[in-house]
Parts: sequence; C-alpha cells; structure tokens
Amino acid sequence: MVGSMDRWRGKVAIVTGANSGIGAAIARQLVDQGLKVAGFDRQCEYIEQVAKRVHDKKGQFHAVKVDICKEDEIQEAFRWTCDNLGPVHILINCAGVLHNTTLWNGDVEKWKKTFDTNVIGLCIATREAVKIMKAEKIDGHIVHINSISGHVVLNVRGLNVYPATKCAVTALTETLRQEFNHEGLKIKVTSVSPGNVDTGFTNDCNFRMDSKAAQEMMGAPKLRTQDVADSVLYVLSTAPNVQIHELTIRPTGESF
Repeated sequence: MVGSMDRWRGKVAIVTGANSGIGAAIARQLVDQGLKVAGFDRQCEYIEQVAKRVHDKKGQFHAVKVDICKEDEIQEAFRWTCDNLGPVHILINCAGVLHNTTLWNGDVEKWKKTFDTNVIGLCIATREAVKIMKAEKIDGHIVHINSISGHVVLNVRGLNVYPATKCAVTALTETLRQEFNHEGLKIKVTSVSPGNVDTGFTNDCNFRMDSKAAQEMMGAPKLRTQDVADSVLYVLSTAPNVQIHELTIRPTGESF
C-alpha cells in the first residue's frame, strides 16, 4: 500500500495539545507536508515557539489559545479557524494530561481534570470537526492519540484514572466509526496508541512514580515523538477506501 499526502496539501488541520511533545511533532510534520495547521493549546506562548520553527516550511502554522476543558473556547477556536483558514479536513486529538494522585486516596478535582481533557474535550473537539466536515461535504480524517494504556493497564504506580480515560478513547473510536456508518459519512477515524515515548509529558503533569518504577521507565526503550508523528502521517496517507482503525506502535524491545 503506497500512501500519499497529496490530497491534503493546502487543507486545514487542527492539532490539540500542540505546544510540545507529540502534538508539536505532528504539527511540524503536517506543516512540512503543505497543510494549514491550527495548533490548539492553553499555553499559547509555547505554541508560538513551534510557529517560529516551521515558518520556512511548505504550509502554515497558527497558534490558537484554547483550554480544551472549556466548551465555549473550543467552539470559538473552531470558528476562528474556519473564518481565517478554511473548513477543517483533519483533526488530531492529542491534548492529554496525567495528574499526580491515586484511586485509593485520590483528589477528585484531578480525576475530573483528567477526564475533562482526555475524554470530554476530545469529544467536543470531535463533534465540532464533524459538524464542519458534514456541512462542507468533506471526507475528512479524525485521529485520536491514544496510548498503550488504552488497551492494557500497566503495572506502574501513580496512573490512577489515566488508563480509564484511554480505554474510553478506544471505545469512542469504535463508537464514532459506527456512527459514521449509520449516517453514511465517509469520514475516517483512527486511534494511534504509542507505547513508551521520550517526551516531557509525565514531567509536565507533575507525575510521580516510586524509585523502582522510575528506574524501569527511564531505562526502558522509548519511541521518539517523531516516530508517533510519522505514524499519524502514515494513516493519513492511506487511500480513501482504506481506514486504519487502530495503530499500535511500541519501541523495539519494550516489555510492558
């Protein structure tokens, strides 16, 4: 199967969680392929740094400040994107958090923030994208950046509700595919589930592990953020009649 990104060139893509890590790597790849990318994140100053790194590429990058936990901000960001860049053809749901707490003695507010970002925010962004794609008769593509934790609960201390949110993403991907079929829509949906990735995600989320778990994770094989971005381009480059529903990628030698 030979893929091509040609049909997306000049089209609009939205990437949530675009300020760093996997989201930033995906945004850079899409800009390099000639797309107009709106990078959504609540930390807009960091997204501006991404914009500076891609200013000489084929496409465009625009930083849009959005709190993915707030419905009105998501809706306004989609309106801005349509008004200034054009209708959305691709949505990459990459925003995600993992807060330092537990299930046995947990902080309810941290649980809620994790679900609001990883599940509810993803659903709202997906809904807004589908509205546009349906109205404009666009056979678009929605990609959920999932996790290996969406398929197996890793024996790592401190994950609390995070695996539950990622299992929800796995279920939401299939539910959305079925809804598209019922509606006769040709929009694709894909779940991309990376294993251990070398990113600042756990540090950004104030994640804590016991010393043994930390040593195991630090010494374990890791994917690069670029590897995950490459996998996203792979699923986007498939022919219109091909849908990769789930793509799981692990670093060679990963034992989790």
